[in-house]
Amino acid sequence: MTYSIGELAREFDVTTRTIRFYEDQGLLSPRRRGQTRVYSPADRTTLKLILRGKRLGFSLAESRDLIRMYRPASDNRQQLEALLQRIADKRAQLERQLADIRVLQTELDDAEARTRQALTGL
Repeated sequence: MTYSIGELAREFDVTTRTIRFYEDQGLLSPRRRGQTRVYSPADRTTLKLILRGKRLGFSLAESRDLIRMYRPASDNRQQLEALLQRIADKRAQLERQLADIRVLQTELDDAEARTRQALTGL
């Protein structure tokens, strides 16, 4: 089975320009029939993994590294361990961001209370 760029764009709700960008980045390698790009099931899977990585907050370089580790003939332990590490790193980053947000919310609460108090005193 093969896919056109339009079919993949519709299926994954992305633009054809997005797919061409991933192709330019060397992540997708469609065959050509004249001027038409023909994507394989492997290209479809790669696109799915890129978009999943994006939803998880991975950079394109991180997704590229993980995808390139895939070896169909092996147990993919290295790829899976790398994915677990990236998930842990992303989780730690989000925890730091949440802590920063909580501090900022407290500072906003304090500033609001001081401002309301100043208004009451006028």
